[in-house]
Amino acid sequence: MAWSRYQLGLAALMLLTGSINTLAAKWADNFSAAGCNGAEEHSFQHPFLQAVGMFLGEFSCLGVFYLLVWRDRRRPEPSMAPSQPFSSLLFLPPALCDMTGTSIMYVALNMTSASSFQMLRGSVIIFTGLLSVAFLGRKLELSQWLGILVTIVGLVVVGLADLHSSHDQKHKLSEVITGDLLIIMAQVIVAIQMVLEEKFVYKHDVHPLRAVGTEGFFGFIILALLLVPMYYIPAGGFSGNPRRTLEDALDAFCQIDHRPLIALALLGNISSIAFFNFAGISVTKEISATTRMVLDSLRTLVIWAVSLAVGWETFHGLEILGFGVLLMGAALYNGLHRPLLALLPWRVEEAGAVAEREGLLRGESTAINSES
Repeated sequence: MAWSRYQLGLAALMLLTGSINTLAAKWADNFSAAGCNGAEEHSFQHPFLQAVGMFLGEFSCLGVFYLLVWRDRRRPEPSMAPSQPFSSLLFLPPALCDMTGTSIMYVALNMTSASSFQMLRGSVIIFTGLLSVAFLGRKLELSQWLGILVTIVGLVVVGLADLHSSHDQKHKLSEVITGDLLIIMAQVIVAIQMVLEEKFVYKHDVHPLRAVGTEGFFGFIILALLLVPMYYIPAGGFSGNPRRTLEDALDAFCQIDHRPLIALALLGNISSIAFFNFAGISVTKEISATTRMVLDSLRTLVIWAVSLAVGWETFHGLEILGFGVLLMGAALYNGLHRPLLALLPWRVEEAGAVAEREGLLRGESTAINSES
């Protein structure tokens, strides 16, 4: 069945905004500018401020949700079902996980390449699968266990590619290793977020845009308030600002004042996450969750190609191999092998809960983004 223009537009919007989200964050990281009070020119390393911006983008999804509700109510026959009453505090634990995981990933992005950052995020499959077995009582199918094992192999290959490419980049080998480990550690937190959402939130049949926006609201408020104590907490060599504190938002604004293009990069990051969430949810609803997974994988390829084109990275064949193996692992875990097996005459129908499998791993920066 051919896609309509609307479906093609949604797929293109998801691919474009998803790619811009990571590329804009890396673009901001690559800037250097003078700071406050005559501070020397230094790199723009403000991961926690960038995370605040990302949550602002997620928060804006609430506005989109209420706009859709308003439009729906003006129709003769409204199609959106009225939401069940629920406490917004249900979203607080997942939002705290989202806040922590996102902040760690933005720290890691300062230490490694944009393509490796995106590829290593695929490790969330491993931890989500294991946690869903432990805490949700799921029974993973053989193909899902194989997907987890293949993903582990892919992570090893990508890690080896990073070790080889570290000599050609501005990052030290120790930074690259630390960054890669931080990304994988962040995926553990993202997996916990997904399990919490699956266990406590999905049963309330909350609209995905409302869920994303509510989590964004909590993340934005809490992390924005935490910027104040972070301004005074010493971080030593871990910090990238002249005062060597955990975060220096004032220094960030001074750098933006000296290099206005940084503001453009941050705006691209903020706006793209909002459109990406909207497009991702719409792709799941209008096309399929499988299509969404494929587009998310293509996003990694786009990020890698752009990073090569602008000179942020150098080509290494191991990275192509690692990407291919990770793609195979994700395909096995999400059941993309089934249409191929269906063509075989001797294929035996496997018993499995497709709905259960599609309940997890539909997220990028946020985990609640599936249409109920």
